[in-house]
Amino acid sequence: MLSPDATSGPRAAVPRPGPRPEDLGSADFRADHGVAYAYASGSMYKAIASVELVVRMGRAGLLGYFGAGGLAPDELDAGLRRIRAGLGAGRPFGVNLLASRPDREERTVDALLAHGVERIEAASFVRITPALVRYRLTGARLAADGTVRTPHRILAKVSRQEVARAFLSAPPPAMVRELAAAGRISEREARLAPSVVMCDDLCAEADSGGHTDQRPLTALLPALLALRDREAPDTPAARRVRVGAAGGIGTPEGAAAAFVMGADFVLTGSVNQCTVEAGTSDAAKDLLQRAEVQDTALVPAGDMFELGARAQVLRRGLFFPARANKLYELWLRHGSLEDLDPATADHVQRRILGRTFDEVWEEVRARYATTRPSVVERAEADPKRRMALVFTWYFARATRAAMEGDTDRRVDFQIPCGPALGALNERLRGTDREDWRARHPDDLARLIMTGAAELLARAARPAAPRRPHAAA
Repeated sequence: MLSPDATSGPRAAVPRPGPRPEDLGSADFRADHGVAYAYASGSMYKAIASVELVVRMGRAGLLGYFGAGGLAPDELDAGLRRIRAGLGAGRPFGVNLLASRPDREERTVDALLAHGVERIEAASFVRITPALVRYRLTGARLAADGTVRTPHRILAKVSRQEVARAFLSAPPPAMVRELAAAGRISEREARLAPSVVMCDDLCAEADSGGHTDQRPLTALLPALLALRDREAPDTPAARRVRVGAAGGIGTPEGAAAAFVMGADFVLTGSVNQCTVEAGTSDAAKDLLQRAEVQDTALVPAGDMFELGARAQVLRRGLFFPARANKLYELWLRHGSLEDLDPATADHVQRRILGRTFDEVWEEVRARYATTRPSVVERAEADPKRRMALVFTWYFARATRAAMEGDTDRRVDFQIPCGPALGALNERLRGTDREDWRARHPDDLARLIMTGAAELLARAARPAAPRRPHAAA
């Protein structure tokens, strides 16, 4: 609406209030999850996204995902009980389901269903698996309005369009038939499967900490938005899927850019690792707090070492990235530990592993002998496989050292981290949140979302008219 200016005559636009943080993104996301913001804190391996972090987010009316990946069944069970006790009924939370061996995925889904977990973050999947389908379809019903309702919500983190397409599609029919025949889902649930897509929320995982394909968000997010819209006419349920953004979001500017590009929600990761509630050591947080944007490096992913997958980790002040890449280079070039020349073998054993190859192998063999004897049998028949297991022992040890704060092995800390944390650290430098001991995940959510709303409001305001140059 226009209103006259009583003094000057010309009409001027009435200023419009800018967006509030609770207005950004998808209203459906906020309503469906019962949260204040279209924002979530993502899961981090081995409960770095801890019970305390998830409970803190839920009590603030925000969504956090528990880092269930890598936990033993009893640890997962205890964690879920503590979250339930800390949040009570009605407050939102989710749990990570990490792509893994079929038996491990099935055990995790058993626990999620037993505890009534209504939300999962599906991460690192390259295809739809039976465990995902069982979780998705269990409890599916036909509502009075004729739509199919699924009580179990899936947020799928993806970095590839073919994986996104699978999550925007109905569960694979052959998989549904097999689950029904085995009694893993009911016949009614199986009949409803064609009207269901495999996710409610699809998250474009760009240049992130941990496992990463290093896709730029400015390319990946628009591609997934276009894919969702293209799939919608053929799969009506895909129309309701919300597409969000993760990776590189640690500041208001990062979140604002994602919303301008059309993101329905944003998800943060690395920045939450440097908070009081994160389940890693104080020593690791001290290092993270000093990180700058350029202080990360790519290394082989220890759990996908032989596949060549990569992960992004903290580099500043650490030898782990160089040592991890050295081990992978040696594995690529040699067929067995015995192929290494004496000087190289000595360096790896003394300087990197801190043990002999035989000592490491005995520890690895003892760990798998009762739980997965086939792993031992294959490695003893395949020297290159044995070499991979010996080398990835170092990766597991480096993760454990960082989480436990083993300062004797500080230079070997493996700390997943993306450049978003460096951007946040720079923004907080000189403020009362510079020290990680003053950082909490819900406070960071408010900082990021409030700042993003302010930026977008400022951008929407008409530019002030320029004053005419004085006459010469």
